[in-house]
Amino acid sequence: MQTFGLTAAVEDPRISARKVFSLISNELLLVEEEFERQAKSNIQVIAFIGEYLRASGGKRVRPALCLLSNYAVGGNGSTMRSIRMATVMEFLHTATLVHDDIIDNAETRRNRSSVNSRFGNQTAVLMGDWLYMSAFETSLGERSLEILDILTRVTRKMTEGELIQLTMLGRTDIDETKYFDILQRKTAHLFSACCEIGGIMGNQNKNYQEALRDYGLYLGTAFQLVDDLLDFTADEEVLGKAAGADLLEGKVTLPLIKLLEKKKDARSILQRIMHDGTYKNASREGLLEMLNETGAIEETRKRAYEYAEAARDSIEILPESEYRNALMSLPSYIIERKG
Repeated sequence: MQTFGLTAAVEDPRISARKVFSLISNELLLVEEEFERQAKSNIQVIAFIGEYLRASGGKRVRPALCLLSNYAVGGNGSTMRSIRMATVMEFLHTATLVHDDIIDNAETRRNRSSVNSRFGNQTAVLMGDWLYMSAFETSLGERSLEILDILTRVTRKMTEGELIQLTMLGRTDIDETKYFDILQRKTAHLFSACCEIGGIMGNQNKNYQEALRDYGLYLGTAFQLVDDLLDFTADEEVLGKAAGADLLEGKVTLPLIKLLEKKKDARSILQRIMHDGTYKNASREGLLEMLNETGAIEETRKRAYEYAEAARDSIEILPESEYRNALMSLPSYIIERKG
Protein backbone atom coordinates (compact mmCIF):
# COMPACT_ATOMS: atom_id res chain seq x y z
CA MET A 1 0.00 0.00 0.00
CA GLN A 2 1.26 3.46 -0.89
CA THR A 3 1.23 5.59 2.26
CA PHE A 4 2.36 9.03 1.00
CA GLY A 5 4.46 9.45 4.14
CA LEU A 6 1.76 8.36 6.58
CA THR A 7 3.94 5.84 8.38
CA ALA A 8 1.30 4.77 10.88
CA ALA A 9 -0.94 3.58 8.05
CA VAL A 10 1.01 0.32 7.80
CA GLU A 11 -0.61 -0.80 11.07
CA ASP A 12 -3.99 -2.51 10.86
CA PRO A 13 -6.38 0.43 11.43
CA ARG A 14 -8.77 -1.77 13.41
CA ILE A 15 -6.00 -2.58 15.88
CA SER A 16 -5.00 1.08 15.94
CA ALA A 17 -8.58 2.13 16.64
CA ARG A 18 -8.93 -0.39 19.46
CA LYS A 19 -5.75 0.91 21.07
CA VAL A 20 -6.83 4.53 20.75
CA PHE A 21 -10.35 4.10 22.07
CA SER A 22 -9.27 1.74 24.85
CA LEU A 23 -7.32 4.62 26.41
CA ILE A 24 -10.55 6.49 27.03
CA SER A 25 -13.06 3.62 27.15
CA ASN A 26 -14.25 4.51 30.65
CA GLU A 27 -14.63 8.16 29.72
CA LEU A 28 -16.63 7.28 26.59
CA LEU A 29 -18.97 5.19 28.73
CA LEU A 30 -19.50 8.29 30.87
CA VAL A 31 -20.21 10.27 27.68
CA GLU A 32 -22.93 7.74 26.81
CA GLU A 33 -24.44 8.16 30.26
CA GLU A 34 -24.23 11.93 30.01
CA PHE A 35 -25.82 11.86 26.54
CA GLU A 36 -28.68 9.83 27.99
CA ARG A 37 -29.01 12.22 30.93
CA GLN A 38 -28.98 15.36 28.78
CA ALA A 39 -31.45 13.86 26.31
CA LYS A 40 -34.01 13.21 29.03
CA SER A 41 -37.02 15.49 29.04
CA ASN A 42 -40.45 15.64 30.61
CA ILE A 43 -41.68 16.13 27.05
CA GLN A 44 -42.25 12.56 25.95
CA VAL A 45 -41.48 12.95 22.25
CA ILE A 46 -38.13 14.62 22.99
CA ALA A 47 -37.15 11.91 25.46
CA PHE A 48 -38.13 9.16 23.01
CA ILE A 49 -36.27 10.62 20.01
CA GLY A 50 -33.28 11.54 22.17
CA GLU A 51 -32.93 7.92 23.25
CA TYR A 52 -33.49 6.77 19.65
CA LEU A 53 -30.58 8.96 18.55
CA ARG A 54 -28.31 7.87 21.38
CA ALA A 55 -29.04 4.19 20.73
CA SER A 56 -28.24 4.70 17.05
CA GLY A 57 -24.62 4.77 18.15
CA GLY A 58 -21.89 6.12 15.94
CA LYS A 59 -18.14 6.08 16.32
CA ARG A 60 -18.11 8.91 18.89
CA VAL A 61 -15.01 10.25 17.14
CA ARG A 62 -15.72 13.85 18.12
CA PRO A 63 -16.06 13.35 21.88
CA ALA A 64 -13.04 11.04 21.70
CA LEU A 65 -11.01 13.84 20.09
CA CYS A 66 -12.10 16.25 22.82
CA LEU A 67 -11.05 13.84 25.58
CA LEU A 68 -7.76 12.77 23.97
CA SER A 69 -6.82 16.40 23.34
CA ASN A 70 -7.53 17.21 26.98
CA TYR A 71 -5.27 14.41 28.19
CA ALA A 72 -2.58 15.15 25.57
CA VAL A 73 -1.88 18.57 27.10
CA GLY A 74 -1.82 17.30 30.66
CA GLY A 75 -5.48 17.68 31.57
CA ASN A 76 -7.89 15.24 33.19
CA GLY A 77 -10.50 14.00 30.75
CA SER A 78 -12.33 12.00 33.40
CA THR A 79 -13.74 15.03 35.23
CA MET A 80 -17.43 15.74 34.75
CA ARG A 81 -16.51 19.08 33.17
CA SER A 82 -14.60 17.25 30.47
CA ILE A 83 -17.31 14.59 30.03
CA ARG A 84 -20.01 17.25 29.69
CA MET A 85 -18.10 19.15 27.02
CA ALA A 86 -17.30 15.96 25.11
CA THR A 87 -21.04 15.23 25.16
CA VAL A 88 -21.78 18.75 23.94
CA MET A 89 -19.65 18.04 20.86
CA GLU A 90 -21.62 14.87 20.17
CA PHE A 91 -24.89 16.77 20.60
CA LEU A 92 -23.77 19.35 18.03
CA HIS A 93 -22.72 16.62 15.63
CA THR A 94 -26.01 14.76 16.09
CA ALA A 95 -27.98 17.97 15.48
CA THR A 96 -26.17 18.51 12.17
CA LEU A 97 -26.92 14.92 11.11
CA VAL A 98 -30.62 15.32 11.90
CA HIS A 99 -30.85 18.53 9.88
CA ASP A 100 -28.68 17.20 7.03
CA ASP A 101 -30.91 14.15 6.65
CA ILE A 102 -33.95 16.40 6.29
CA ILE A 103 -32.24 18.48 3.60
CA ASP A 104 -31.02 15.36 1.77
CA ASN A 105 -34.34 13.47 2.18
CA ALA A 106 -32.24 10.63 3.61
CA GLU A 107 -34.16 7.55 4.68
CA THR A 108 -31.43 5.77 6.64
CA ARG A 109 -28.64 6.68 9.01
CA ARG A 110 -26.34 4.10 10.66
CA ASN A 111 -28.48 1.26 9.28
CA ARG A 112 -31.62 2.60 10.95
CA SER A 113 -34.42 4.83 9.77
CA SER A 114 -33.38 8.48 9.91
CA VAL A 115 -35.29 10.70 12.33
CA ASN A 116 -37.04 12.52 9.49
CA SER A 117 -38.00 9.23 7.83
CA ARG A 118 -39.43 7.76 11.01
CA PHE A 119 -40.92 10.80 12.74
CA GLY A 120 -41.42 13.31 9.92
CA ASN A 121 -39.61 16.46 8.82
CA GLN A 122 -41.38 18.83 11.20
CA THR A 123 -40.45 16.79 14.26
CA ALA A 124 -36.91 16.28 12.98
CA VAL A 125 -36.32 20.03 12.45
CA LEU A 126 -37.47 20.82 15.97
CA MET A 127 -35.46 17.95 17.45
CA GLY A 128 -32.32 19.22 15.73
CA ASP A 129 -33.01 22.70 17.13
CA TRP A 130 -33.51 21.21 20.61
CA LEU A 131 -30.15 19.41 20.41
CA TYR A 132 -28.39 22.64 19.43
CA MET A 133 -29.95 24.57 22.27
CA SER A 134 -29.25 21.81 24.78
CA ALA A 135 -25.60 21.78 23.74
CA PHE A 136 -25.28 25.53 24.27
CA GLU A 137 -27.16 25.39 27.56
CA THR A 138 -24.71 22.81 28.89
CA SER A 139 -21.68 24.71 27.61
CA LEU A 140 -22.87 27.85 29.41
CA GLY A 141 -22.10 26.03 32.64
CA GLU A 142 -18.40 26.38 31.86
CA ARG A 143 -18.67 30.17 32.14
CA SER A 144 -16.03 30.42 29.40
CA LEU A 145 -16.49 33.09 26.75
CA GLU A 146 -13.64 31.52 24.79
CA ILE A 147 -15.40 28.15 24.56
CA LEU A 148 -18.74 29.79 23.74
CA ASP A 149 -17.04 31.82 21.02
CA ILE A 150 -15.62 28.64 19.46
CA LEU A 151 -18.98 26.86 19.61
CA THR A 152 -20.84 29.84 18.16
CA ARG A 153 -18.29 30.21 15.37
CA VAL A 154 -18.34 26.52 14.42
CA THR A 155 -22.15 26.37 14.45
CA ARG A 156 -22.29 29.39 12.14
CA LYS A 157 -19.70 27.83 9.81
CA MET A 158 -21.62 24.55 9.63
CA THR A 159 -24.83 26.39 8.76
CA GLU A 160 -23.05 28.53 6.17
CA GLY A 161 -21.49 25.41 4.66
CA GLU A 162 -24.90 23.80 4.25
CA LEU A 163 -26.33 26.97 2.66
CA ILE A 164 -23.38 27.30 0.26
CA GLN A 165 -23.73 23.65 -0.69
CA LEU A 166 -27.41 24.20 -1.49
CA THR A 167 -26.41 26.85 -4.05
CA MET A 168 -24.07 24.32 -5.71
CA LEU A 169 -26.48 21.40 -5.96
CA GLY A 170 -26.76 19.98 -9.45
CA ARG A 171 -23.79 21.98 -10.73
CA THR A 172 -20.78 20.36 -12.36
CA ASP A 173 -18.74 23.56 -12.47
CA ILE A 174 -17.71 23.44 -8.79
CA ASP A 175 -13.94 23.77 -8.36
CA GLU A 176 -11.60 22.48 -5.68
CA THR A 177 -11.53 25.78 -3.81
CA LYS A 178 -15.30 25.85 -3.38
CA TYR A 179 -15.40 22.13 -2.62
CA PHE A 180 -12.87 22.40 0.21
CA ASP A 181 -14.56 25.51 1.58
CA ILE A 182 -17.86 23.62 1.90
CA LEU A 183 -16.15 20.50 3.25
CA GLN A 184 -14.29 22.33 5.98
CA ARG A 185 -17.28 24.41 7.03
CA LYS A 186 -19.57 21.39 7.24
CA THR A 187 -17.18 18.85 8.77
CA ALA A 188 -13.61 19.86 9.53
CA HIS A 189 -14.28 22.91 11.70
CA LEU A 190 -16.26 20.77 14.17
CA PHE A 191 -13.29 18.38 14.44
CA SER A 192 -11.11 21.42 15.02
CA ALA A 193 -13.41 22.77 17.73
CA CYS A 194 -13.45 19.41 19.53
CA CYS A 195 -9.66 19.35 19.71
CA GLU A 196 -9.26 23.02 20.58
CA ILE A 197 -11.84 22.92 23.38
CA GLY A 198 -10.26 19.75 24.74
CA GLY A 199 -6.95 21.59 24.78
CA ILE A 200 -8.41 24.65 26.50
CA MET A 201 -9.93 22.52 29.25
CA GLY A 202 -6.67 20.66 29.77
CA ASN A 203 -4.10 23.42 29.53
CA GLN A 204 -4.16 27.13 28.75
CA ASN A 205 -0.96 26.95 26.65
CA LYS A 206 -1.87 28.89 23.49
CA ASN A 207 0.68 27.05 21.34
CA TYR A 208 -0.87 23.71 22.27
CA GLN A 209 -4.34 25.12 21.64
CA GLU A 210 -3.41 26.31 18.14
CA ALA A 211 -1.67 23.02 17.37
CA LEU A 212 -4.79 21.06 18.32
CA ARG A 213 -7.00 23.45 16.35
CA ASP A 214 -4.91 22.80 13.22
CA TYR A 215 -4.77 19.07 13.93
CA GLY A 216 -8.57 18.85 14.05
CA LEU A 217 -9.01 20.87 10.87
CA TYR A 218 -6.60 18.67 8.91
CA LEU A 219 -7.98 15.45 10.39
CA GLY A 220 -11.57 16.48 9.69
CA THR A 221 -10.68 17.29 6.09
CA ALA A 222 -9.09 13.87 5.65
CA PHE A 223 -12.15 12.27 7.29
CA GLN A 224 -14.57 13.86 4.83
CA LEU A 225 -12.38 13.08 1.81
CA VAL A 226 -12.52 9.43 2.82
CA ASP A 227 -16.30 9.72 3.30
CA ASP A 228 -16.60 11.06 -0.24
CA LEU A 229 -14.55 8.13 -1.53
CA LEU A 230 -16.60 5.59 0.40
CA ASP A 231 -19.76 6.96 -1.19
CA PHE A 232 -18.48 5.40 -4.41
CA THR A 233 -16.47 2.42 -3.18
CA ALA A 234 -18.40 1.01 -0.20
CA ASP A 235 -21.72 -0.82 -0.12
CA GLU A 236 -24.80 0.33 1.74
CA GLU A 237 -24.52 -2.20 4.57
CA VAL A 238 -21.01 -1.00 5.45
CA LEU A 239 -21.88 2.68 5.02
CA GLY A 240 -25.03 2.45 7.11
CA LYS A 241 -26.80 4.66 4.57
CA ALA A 242 -27.54 4.70 0.85
CA ALA A 243 -24.41 4.24 -1.30
CA GLY A 244 -23.83 6.63 -4.19
CA ALA A 245 -26.29 9.07 -2.63
CA ASP A 246 -24.15 12.20 -2.88
CA LEU A 247 -24.39 12.45 -6.66
CA LEU A 248 -28.09 11.58 -6.64
CA GLU A 249 -28.55 14.54 -4.28
CA GLY A 250 -26.68 16.79 -6.73
CA LYS A 251 -23.37 16.93 -4.82
CA VAL A 252 -20.20 16.87 -6.91
CA THR A 253 -17.33 15.84 -4.66
CA LEU A 254 -13.56 15.76 -5.23
CA PRO A 255 -13.44 12.36 -7.01
CA LEU A 256 -15.90 13.72 -9.58
CA ILE A 257 -14.06 17.04 -9.88
CA LYS A 258 -10.92 15.05 -10.67
CA LEU A 259 -12.85 12.90 -13.14
CA LEU A 260 -14.12 15.96 -15.01
CA GLU A 261 -10.56 17.30 -15.26
CA LYS A 262 -9.50 14.12 -17.09
CA LYS A 263 -12.68 13.18 -18.95
CA LYS A 264 -14.74 16.14 -20.16
CA ASP A 265 -17.45 13.98 -21.71
CA ALA A 266 -18.27 12.62 -18.24
CA ARG A 267 -20.09 15.89 -17.53
CA SER A 268 -23.18 14.81 -19.45
CA ILE A 269 -23.25 11.50 -17.57
CA LEU A 270 -23.12 13.24 -14.19
CA GLN A 271 -25.79 15.73 -15.25
CA ARG A 272 -28.04 12.88 -16.38
CA ILE A 273 -27.66 11.05 -13.05
CA MET A 274 -28.40 14.20 -11.04
CA HIS A 275 -31.37 15.07 -13.23
CA ASP A 276 -32.84 11.55 -13.03
CA GLY A 277 -32.04 11.08 -9.34
CA THR A 278 -31.17 7.47 -10.13
CA TYR A 279 -28.40 5.34 -11.61
CA LYS A 280 -30.88 3.58 -13.88
CA ASN A 281 -29.58 5.17 -17.09
CA ALA A 282 -25.94 5.46 -16.00
CA SER A 283 -24.74 2.79 -13.59
CA ARG A 284 -22.84 3.47 -10.40
CA GLU A 285 -20.50 0.60 -11.32
CA GLY A 286 -19.72 2.22 -14.66
CA LEU A 287 -19.03 5.54 -12.98
CA LEU A 288 -16.73 3.85 -10.46
CA GLU A 289 -14.85 2.22 -13.34
CA MET A 290 -14.27 5.65 -14.93
CA LEU A 291 -13.13 7.07 -11.60
CA ASN A 292 -10.57 4.29 -11.25
CA GLU A 293 -9.41 4.42 -14.88
CA THR A 294 -8.75 8.17 -14.76
CA GLY A 295 -6.97 7.98 -11.42
CA ALA A 296 -9.61 10.16 -9.73
CA ILE A 297 -10.02 7.74 -6.83
CA GLU A 298 -6.27 7.49 -6.24
CA GLU A 299 -5.77 11.26 -6.48
CA THR A 300 -8.48 11.85 -3.89
CA ARG A 301 -7.00 9.20 -1.63
CA LYS A 302 -3.60 10.88 -1.98
CA ARG A 303 -5.07 14.20 -0.86
CA ALA A 304 -6.60 12.48 2.16
CA TYR A 305 -3.19 11.05 3.08
CA GLU A 306 -1.61 14.49 2.74
CA TYR A 307 -4.13 16.07 5.11
CA ALA A 308 -3.70 13.18 7.55
CA GLU A 309 0.06 13.67 7.52
CA ALA A 310 -0.40 17.41 8.07
CA ALA A 311 -2.52 16.58 11.12
CA ARG A 312 0.26 14.45 12.57
CA ASP A 313 2.88 17.13 11.90
CA SER A 314 0.83 19.82 13.62
CA ILE A 315 0.91 18.16 17.06
CA GLU A 316 4.60 17.30 17.20
CA ILE A 317 5.02 20.15 19.70
CA LEU A 318 2.78 18.43 22.26
CA PRO A 319 4.56 16.70 25.15
CA GLU A 320 5.30 13.02 24.60
CA SER A 321 2.57 10.80 26.07
CA GLU A 322 0.36 7.86 25.20
CA TYR A 323 -2.42 10.34 24.44
CA ARG A 324 -0.34 12.31 21.96
CA ASN A 325 0.61 8.97 20.40
CA ALA A 326 -3.07 8.09 20.18
CA LEU A 327 -3.78 11.35 18.33
CA MET A 328 -0.83 10.55 16.06
CA SER A 329 -2.32 7.16 15.21
CA LEU A 330 -5.90 8.35 14.60
CA PRO A 331 -5.18 9.44 10.99
CA SER A 332 -4.48 5.78 10.15
CA TYR A 333 -7.91 4.81 11.44
CA ILE A 334 -9.53 7.69 9.58
CA ILE A 335 -7.85 6.88 6.28
CA GLU A 336 -8.24 3.11 6.31
CA ARG A 337 -11.79 2.82 7.65
CA LYS A 338 -14.29 1.02 5.48
CA GLY A 339 -17.45 2.74 6.59
